[in-house]
Amino acid sequence: MNLPNKLTLLRIAMIPVCLALWAAGQPVLSAAVFALAAATDFLDGYIARKRNIVTVFGKFADPVADKILVLTAMIFLCAANRLPAWAISIVAARELMVDGLRLVAVGQGQVIAAGWLGKIKTNLQYFCVLGAMLLPAGHWLVITLAALMSLMTVWSGGQYLWGYRNVFKKGGM
Repeated sequence: MNLPNKLTLLRIAMIPVCLALWAAGQPVLSAAVFALAAATDFLDGYIARKRNIVTVFGKFADPVADKILVLTAMIFLCAANRLPAWAISIVAARELMVDGLRLVAVGQGQVIAAGWLGKIKTNLQYFCVLGAMLLPAGHWLVITLAALMSLMTVWSGGQYLWGYRNVFKKGGM
């Protein structure tokens, strides 16, 4: 297993640590672990491209790890009244839609790579989660980040649907 794939698995392993620290009333430490986990998202892709060691596993596991990290943290933060449920619902719906699209595409022999809007969306999600962890509940910056994140989430989801609309035609939909 190469280093980028190990970093992806490390990101997944850091999720329960982040959540345990949050549950133990340690929001700053929890945010630090979350930020470190988010940093592995950048590192694994950078190393894989730079060393030309991109793998099928990495193409699949990296976005899944991102989604698990973000959605799990968001659900915890929603339960703590730190993030609005509407924002999490938008993120979850988009992620399920794009993953469904990717599954149909794989069945047709296509791999749908992450696009730039998706990368921007993921980073906005990271900043929104960090803001919700570190700022007081209902802070204007968190609400603003949640709104921006939601808009980018819808926009990037629309980009995937439009860009890969041929998948639906081939699938007989």
